[in-house]
Amino acid sequence: MLFHTWTFAFFFLIVWIGYVLMRRGPLALPWLLAASYLFYGAWRPAYLLLIVYSTLVDYVAVEGMARTGRRGLWLSLSLINNLGLLGLLKYGDFVIGNLDSLCVALGLPRPPSPPGWELPVGISFYTFQSLSYTIDFWRGRIPRESNLIRFATYVAFFPQLVAGPIERCSSLLPQLVERRPIRVDDLACGASWFLVGLFKKLALADQLGAVVDRVYADPSRCDGPTVIAATFAFAWQIYFDFSGYSDMARGAARAIGFDLMVNFRHPYLATGLADFWARWHISLSQWFRDYLYVPLGGNRVGAVRWSVNILVTFLASGLWHGPAWTFVLWGAWHGIGLVALRPLERRGIWNRVPVALRFGLVQTFVLIGWSMFRAGSTADLIELVRACGRWEGIPDVLPLGSLLMILAVWLHQGLSESRWSRLVRHPLVAGSLAVGMIVYLAVVPLAGSSAFIYFQF
Repeated sequence: MLFHTWTFAFFFLIVWIGYVLMRRGPLALPWLLAASYLFYGAWRPAYLLLIVYSTLVDYVAVEGMARTGRRGLWLSLSLINNLGLLGLLKYGDFVIGNLDSLCVALGLPRPPSPPGWELPVGISFYTFQSLSYTIDFWRGRIPRESNLIRFATYVAFFPQLVAGPIERCSSLLPQLVERRPIRVDDLACGASWFLVGLFKKLALADQLGAVVDRVYADPSRCDGPTVIAATFAFAWQIYFDFSGYSDMARGAARAIGFDLMVNFRHPYLATGLADFWARWHISLSQWFRDYLYVPLGGNRVGAVRWSVNILVTFLASGLWHGPAWTFVLWGAWHGIGLVALRPLERRGIWNRVPVALRFGLVQTFVLIGWSMFRAGSTADLIELVRACGRWEGIPDVLPLGSLLMILAVWLHQGLSESRWSRLVRHPLVAGSLAVGMIVYLAVVPLAGSSAFIYFQF
């Protein structure tokens, strides 16, 4: 059930009406949980068994910590079950496939063929969200949630279930307890955020996707300018696609009285790599910071140990995105970049570089990383590198209309972080933009809609 379909619109209307009528009564949470399970089960009913299993494991684990005092044992149970299930379903084929290649190269007996399991939608997101509950309770940072229905609703909350943002129990669970009244402002903000996300997806991401797919399907036929233009298009495609989903998730949640965290803050205005990661997929960046980077020692250690911590964190982040060496390379690329940049930042050299140059260097670095992320395989990545050695003229793959739209968004984001931000937020300006987006979606022919990119993760 995709956000940008009439099916979801009908589904959400029924859920909204039912929740408004039940908000103060005992059926409000069961209603939201049933809606969330219906939303998730629409992809494939069997997926529900996995999310119910993860929910029960973590609920029982925290109950065990609270009742028996054997906190480490129950935390281990949660980690092994959740990460084991995620690893089996998401990385089983990848591990067996690479083991098979290694055995062939060494002349050893080959392992059994990969089972070819289909990756359940959103499993990486709800697994991390559920795990944060057990880890935070183990750390003594949150109280135990005694209501199983409320905890299950936290894990499966449908607006952000399949592609985030990855919420923390300290933020979402109290809202499920309070269930505040729905105000007119909630509906207005929710509708505007949803509209912005819808526009990003249909008018921008899907349009750019057609260009990107054509080039990356066979990079051996392309030259350098074409690859660069397509990679630039992909950088904005994945931003519009993923931030568009987050906007729609926040909008849908706000319309029923819940606040979800901001997941993107204009990442293509970053003038440093740490700045980029403070703006991009914020909920995942913070998850890896709090549950991997900090436990490894964070920045409270020496330079060598810190470098190892950064590399481990970003390799894990890259692998989280999918079972492919291209994702591992992408994570390593960003980890190495942060390690290399740190001495310049600590000595104050980086801050003395002109802002425009810093911006250009960071965005070029990020763009190179996106080519690794988008490449279908390491072989395709090699072809992309070879293509960049061929220069045959000005590329014509990026439509002028899409380029102008990107520049318009860039300008709007830049103004929103400048002294002109009040002008951008003025009701007349915001209202005019909303009308313009509605007219554009209604009048301009759009590319065929597709699933969100991050559904595969």
